[in-house]
Amino acid sequence: MVSQTAFDINGKTAIVTGAGSGINYCFAKLLLEKGCNVLLADLSLRPEARRLTETYTSTPRAVFQKTDVTDWTALETMFRVAAQSFGEVDIVCPGAGIYDPPWSNFWHPPGSPTSQDKADGGRYATLDINVTHPIRSTQLAISAFLASQRAAQHRSPKRVLIVSSIAGQNANLHTPIYVAAKHAMNGFIRSLAPLEEKLNIRVNGVAPGLIKTPLWTEHPEKLQFIGQADEWATPEEVADAMLRCLVEEGLPGGTVLEVGKGQTREVQALNDPGPSGSGHTVSNLVGTYEEVFGLLKGEGWGAFVKGKL
Repeated sequence: MVSQTAFDINGKTAIVTGAGSGINYCFAKLLLEKGCNVLLADLSLRPEARRLTETYTSTPRAVFQKTDVTDWTALETMFRVAAQSFGEVDIVCPGAGIYDPPWSNFWHPPGSPTSQDKADGGRYATLDINVTHPIRSTQLAISAFLASQRAAQHRSPKRVLIVSSIAGQNANLHTPIYVAAKHAMNGFIRSLAPLEEKLNIRVNGVAPGLIKTPLWTEHPEKLQFIGQADEWATPEEVADAMLRCLVEEGLPGGTVLEVGKGQTREVQALNDPGPSGSGHTVSNLVGTYEEVFGLLKGEGWGAFVKGKL
């Protein structure tokens, strides 16, 4: 058993994918404010994220690395650049994700006009981003953590933080691949819980609800789910919960913190009551299922071969 020590993020180094916007931008910003170096990995940075790299140029420092998280070589490069820039990595958050856009969606099959998934491609981009990328990033993180611990001859505390969702407990006919991905992430997080006791590597997760980020606001097909009575939580609330996952002794490896508007709670592995209340409801969801059934009325749905019926 490893002797556990308090985890102070001041002076540490983090890799955060998807840090160009939304929840992961807010998390990167919070880490920097607490004295932690951050490598922001994304395809591009929104202006607010770019300002982090312009503001934090010394100690702590923010560095941008252009990264396609579906490219395993790019993920390896991300770790190499972080090590070259900061010397050692202590925190990895593979936070980049998408919410089943039409270009990679169960109801827009590979080869259909709206899909970027190729009929003969053998993969879904949404799973590459939401499942394979965090799994591969975690493998690379553990490898890097073990190497630095061996070099130091000490099991210094390390952290992996996965961004799941309340979709990991719920169901949604509109986005079944996203729901499957987040159920997978919850199981993945809990499966790695024993690493903390033996190796001082904590793997935790957060499960945000309805959070006002571009994942929702820039996708009209998703905004139709939202009713007037539904309330948004903020990405800052999620970032606060993410920080708690890193530093609080009472949140050991395998913990999943659910985040809504003004409420955060630990999700139990079994017999959990499920998300409810402010920041967790999308009132029009079931009412818009007819859109899915409308797609299925089209002749030959799903029978595409290289873009043709």
